[in-house]
Amino acid sequence: MTSTQELSIGQKLNEGKTKQIFEIVDQPGLVLVQSKDQITAGNAVRKDQMEGKAAIANKTTSCVFELLQEAGIKTAFVRKHSDTAFVAAHCEMIPIEWVCRRVATGSFLKRNPGVKEGYRFSPLKMEMFFKDDANNDPQWSEEQVLEAKFSPAGLAIGRCEVDIMNRSTVAIFEILEKAWATQNCTLVDMKIEFGVNVKTHEIVLADVIDNDSWRLWPAGDRSQQKDKQVYRDLKEVTPEAMQMVKRNFEWVSERVKLLLESQATSRVVVLMGSTSDMAHCEKIKKACNSYGIPCVLRVTSAHKGPDETLRIKAEYEGDGVPTVFVAVAGRSNGLGPVMSGNTAYPVINCPPITPDWGSQDVWSSLRMPSGLGCSTILSPDAAAQFAAQIFGLTNHLVWSKLRASMLNTWVALKVADKKLQACSL
Repeated sequence: MTSTQELSIGQKLNEGKTKQIFEIVDQPGLVLVQSKDQITAGNAVRKDQMEGKAAIANKTTSCVFELLQEAGIKTAFVRKHSDTAFVAAHCEMIPIEWVCRRVATGSFLKRNPGVKEGYRFSPLKMEMFFKDDANNDPQWSEEQVLEAKFSPAGLAIGRCEVDIMNRSTVAIFEILEKAWATQNCTLVDMKIEFGVNVKTHEIVLADVIDNDSWRLWPAGDRSQQKDKQVYRDLKEVTPEAMQMVKRNFEWVSERVKLLLESQATSRVVVLMGSTSDMAHCEKIKKACNSYGIPCVLRVTSAHKGPDETLRIKAEYEGDGVPTVFVAVAGRSNGLGPVMSGNTAYPVINCPPITPDWGSQDVWSSLRMPSGLGCSTILSPDAAAQFAAQIFGLTNHLVWSKLRASMLNTWVALKVADKKLQACSL
């Protein structure tokens, strides 16, 4: 691990309750985010030193950002630099905390009397709070955010930008919720912040996400909470109590590493009737790889060598790895139906359509004998996506890539519409 001394550190750009931000002189557009050993509650009404917290927080937030970036979420995070610091893109922050809730607890109950603790929000409950310590971070409406006319790094925060942050917060929460579920932990709620990258002028997830940022209840049990609420609830801050808080933070920092590991194996096996279909199959393989799914290409013909086709099928059924078969066969497609009739694994037909007889040939993939359940998807990318959706049911890393892809598609459309409207005006 490199040390902070190896960077050319410039002036301090900002300092919060738990971190400091420094410019990196020889790397324009990047900053060093240095964590502190301080822990606070109630807008620093309660404030204590917790030895080792900086390293624990940096370890946690680095793992979280790595998980989100691998999924495809745009963040300011660049790399972990030392035990207590990471390098990030220089952002001008938007002074709003976005809070996403799955379970009603904490301040929500105080502001909404009559709602019982444990009430489950479906869809997720979104709230915004203006960062203003002097006034205890008041809750704001979307209208207040719009009327504030924030302009970080020259980007005017209007309806488009607020919608993007809203949608992004939901996607980020859902990805982390799915990840923590693999550890039998309920992500109860979470707060995040966005900034505008000063070089790209894009809105990105910024600041940090560590054990100060969420509520985590192992097995959904509030009495087992592992987050900063334990510190908030202390009636008296003693050395013994602080050790208990620290153990909880360490528990989270150890578990968060496991969120980067897949809990399930998977595989797509593409069967092509001829090597003339190789280009079509390579597109499927490339798309599978983008979801982190191994993909194997094989050549076999259900018409010319049905025994070999079934032998290949048995080869992939016998090792216990969950598998989706994709049948790529033009003209009369017997490959998909034969596979579907002889395996309990999912089978997807993805026939290469030719301009001459394609409209007639596709019926051999669509019209199946009774008892066959294979689907037909003409696009190689879409066939891989469908396989990813199947594996995403049990693999949170695959699911997170799908979820981030949905978000990024929506954001691209939103930005394109904004640009078109600006041109029209």
